[in-house]
Amino acid sequence: MVLVGTVSSLFYSPPIGRICVTSFDLDTQGILKDKHYNQNPSRSVLMTSLESYALAKHHGIAMDKGFLGENILIDYNPYHLSSGTRLQIGETILEITQPCTLCKSLSDIDVSLPLLLKDDRGIFAKVLVAGCIKEGDSLYLLET
Repeated sequence: MVLVGTVSSLFYSPPIGRICVTSFDLDTQGILKDKHYNQNPSRSVLMTSLESYALAKHHGIAMDKGFLGENILIDYNPYHLSSGTRLQIGETILEITQPCTLCKSLSDIDVSLPLLLKDDRGIFAKVLVAGCIKEGDSLYLLET
């Protein structure tokens, strides 16, 4: 287990809107109370790096955290990690499943954002071990 970063912010989507929270609970179907819960377990958690927001800002696109649709915003860039890589946050263990696909809603923020963040939007993960994740929790890369 290697410490690689920390959780900066947490978000989930109730039936309407998005909420920034200091913690949330997860099980193998996703984030409890999230509108996407139990829809697609392999895409149940979206992690994004603070570097994505820095990249957008560097190109003149300022956004509030959470605008990229992430559930977990971290101070580590995980985009180079391959599917199957496991991460531990608090007592929760996540497994990376795939890079985040681009969605057209990013164009609503700025027309150049989808292309700019093509490889830097985020990664999806599924929950292997249920638990609670809190803002400020350490992020560990688990050895395979």
